[in-house]
Amino acid sequence: MQGPFTAADTHKYSVILPTYNERKNLPIIVWLLANVFEKHQLAWEIIVVDDASPDGTQEVAKQLANVYGEDKLVLKPRAGKLGLGTAYIHGLNFVTGDFVIIMDADFSHHPKFIPQFISLQKTHNLDIVTGTRYRSSSKPFLREATPGGVHGWDLKRKLVSRGANFLADTMLSPGVSDLTGSFRLYRLPVLRHIIAETVSKGYVFQMEMMVRARALGYTVGEVPITFVDRIFGESKLGADEIVSYAKGVWSLFTGV
Repeated sequence: MQGPFTAADTHKYSVILPTYNERKNLPIIVWLLANVFEKHQLAWEIIVVDDASPDGTQEVAKQLANVYGEDKLVLKPRAGKLGLGTAYIHGLNFVTGDFVIIMDADFSHHPKFIPQFISLQKTHNLDIVTGTRYRSSSKPFLREATPGGVHGWDLKRKLVSRGANFLADTMLSPGVSDLTGSFRLYRLPVLRHIIAETVSKGYVFQMEMMVRARALGYTVGEVPITFVDRIFGESKLGADEIVSYAKGVWSLFTGV
């Protein structure tokens, strides 16, 4: 999708960016986001939720607020590493938009896909649009969507991710192809409702959000995205997270 939307978009889009040691990534991802929103003539803001990064991420965020304006980039730090789910909850206290985008700050999620998320949501009046690495077309259909994929992962990491999604899909039947993804667009009231019902932490959090959304009857669309492994910094996925994920699938299978 090129240029602004054909019809004026009166909505405001709030991006919640959880960060930890993203000093090098933050200026670029903010620039990319600002460029996409301005190109498509969309009202926007970015809420940076930083968990006391020791690398100076907060100082960089403050400088960016001076560049883009404190109404566009809002820094809301926390005292320490308190988890991804609570970062979204914290960020929700400060959003002023009526749609919320959640994504990673490390270039795993490219802002260029956001216009497709918005187009799919507007066309089908969806409650949620989620990015997927595992579809070749959008659901429902969107002409400009291109096949999803993953770049920068070795075979082991790809197999782990595929296996995790296959396990969850088999046991939970969530209706989406990429449960472990974290690039999504929500209506604000929908996100508030789902997040209030969600009890998981860590990587299971994103999966439970989709399972809860289905159980609560919300409509969900999917847009294929290309996921790129982080450029600066280290991946936060480890053995503990994999074990926690498996336990989380079982907990949702028996409890939702």
